Amino acid sequence: MRTVLQRVTAARVRVEGEVVGEIGPGLVALVGVTHDDGPDEVATTVRKIAELRIMRGEESVLDCGGAVLVVSQFTLHADVRKGRRPSWNAAAPGTVAEPVVDAVAEGLRERGIEVATGRFGADMAVDIHGDGPVTLVVDVPA
Repeated sequence: MRTVLQRVTAARVRVEGEVVGEIGPGLVALVGVTHDDGPDEVATTVRKIAELRIMRGEESVLDCGGAVLVVSQFTLHADVRKGRRPSWNAAAPGTVAEPVVDAVAEGLRERGIEVATGRFGADMAVDIHGDGPVTLVVDVPA
């Protein structure tokens, strides 16, 4: 599982002009799922998102009461080593990826974090108001 985390002052996701997910200060988590990702990868990813001390004052999003916007992002697993057309072979199909992304969002909620989400498989417009900028790539397993 690969997650890109970006610290934000605010973020939202729109689908066909409708806001489907929105947060104030916190993190945007763009989550890409591979074929072999399961409960262990979900648990580690949830822990990293919740506990990484990347918010202002060296706090975690859990410590500061921030929110997380979780957005599925299969393109994080693009292979661009050959040619000009990316290969998506490493990305899990939607039937595999959707429940894994949902489990990440639910795991964060279980930790008491406010979570908003995009809409899986939709053409989403993501508005990110970066704070810092602070952007990290979290690969699990590392």
